[in-house]
Amino acid sequence: MLDNTNRLCVDAIARALADTHMLYMKAHNFHWNVEGPQFQALHAMFEEQYTDLAEASDELAERIRALGAYAPGTSAEFAKLATVRETEGRLSATEMLSETVKDYETVAETLRAGIAQADDAGDDVTAGMLTDRLEWHDKAAWMMRAMLA
Repeated sequence: MLDNTNRLCVDAIARALADTHMLYMKAHNFHWNVEGPQFQALHAMFEEQYTDLAEASDELAERIRALGAYAPGTSAEFAKLATVRETEGRLSATEMLSETVKDYETVAETLRAGIAQADDAGDDVTAGMLTDRLEWHDKAAWMMRAMLA
């Protein structure tokens, strides 16, 4: 049975995990389907992203298990928890990049809220893990914004 402190941290991590999983799927989709003059750079970038996001998903899920809860693991659970949404239709390379920037900024907000929850709960490990993810998301968003300039 989870105490209230661990429940708050688990909820924060579960939201981060759901957003991470949604980004993973989008990065794979964009990696497979990007076209145009920026193909090589974007194809490689999306591969780097989905590789990192897969590893991050595993770490987040394992932290949930370490806190004594079960990690969400179905598409339905992720869809319910995530703030990142699936992409409808075909997008141009520029649209893929713009949408990915917005998604990374959205996840950064989720991570900031989770860090605050973990700090309030006194869970330094969770706060540190989410802070590390925030650093990665902020850097990736900055680099993508520079590609759009």
